[in-house]
Amino acid sequence: MSRAFVNEDQAAAQADQPVERRVSDQPNYVTAAGLVQLQQRLAALNALRSELQSQGERADQQRLADTERDLRYFSARVQSAQLVPAASSTENVQIGSQVRFVDEDGREHQVQLVGEDQADALQGLINWGSPLGRALLGAGPGDEVLWRRPAGDQMIEVIAIEGEQQEVAAPFAGKPAPTGER
Repeated sequence: MSRAFVNEDQAAAQADQPVERRVSDQPNYVTAAGLVQLQQRLAALNALRSELQSQGERADQQRLADTERDLRYFSARVQSAQLVPAASSTENVQIGSQVRFVDEDGREHQVQLVGEDQADALQGLINWGSPLGRALLGAGPGDEVLWRRPAGDQMIEVIAIEGEQQEVAAPFAGKPAPTGER
């Protein structure tokens, strides 16, 4: 057998080490729903790792390496999670608040401020530490705030604030998070 074939077989058996996922420097404030999502993701990754490890030599080594990387990331995120109290104020935007605002073009938007790992702009779930999240945090109905965007700054007006829609009841645990009150 040619030495080239041996080296190819050895190379195929080894997985490329995936690039580590960067853990954000901002505090890991999470809503109750966000914490549940993190915990579910961690459980799913643990199950996937067990499944891949049970396959022994037949396991997709790259997939196993990627899973291990994601496990390190989500383990760190669960450990650093700081559960915020459910947003209940209709006077000031908090993490978890549902916020309606109008932009300079008169278009109305509705978003919810959430933790970084729960954010999904297409679903209206906005990271509290994003430019929009930071602009809204602490604002009240009728307040005009400056949204510093890459596409240019824009003044927006908060129309209404609703408390968090609680899907999951979880006791407050961890360090207090900012409520955003000014």
